[in-house]
Amino acid sequence: MKLHHTATQQYQTVTAYDDNGVDINLVRFDYSLLVLPESPPVAWPVRNFERLDPEHFAHIASMDPDVVILGTGKRQRFVHPKLTTVLTARRIGVECMDNQAACRTYNILMAEGRKVALALIFDTVDPISTIKGPAQDA
Repeated sequence: MKLHHTATQQYQTVTAYDDNGVDINLVRFDYSLLVLPESPPVAWPVRNFERLDPEHFAHIASMDPDVVILGTGKRQRFVHPKLTTVLTARRIGVECMDNQAACRTYNILMAEGRKVALALIFDTVDPISTIKGPAQDA
């Protein structure tokens, strides 16, 4: 879905999104990433939702947002509270939603001047698991 440009373009704004990636200020990203309004997007080393660990959230905490909008992929999933302890200890809220809802919510909060972090997970397939071996070809 393409979004309209607004006066917030000096910030990192979601300008388009679909199930395979997101555009931040018209630049396409097709991998998991972290976005804050006043910082360039950075890659987030999360290959898929099931591989989330506390270190992923410690990285977000170091960015010192007020709230984290966690895009969990094509569907909404909820992260176990043990994983986000580093955020809750610092009174940083975490909201889980599918990626498309996360993109819309981030833009609204960013436009309101909130210090929001958008954390998007785009599942990547492990190339090793997709290679067929001789036994599988038969």
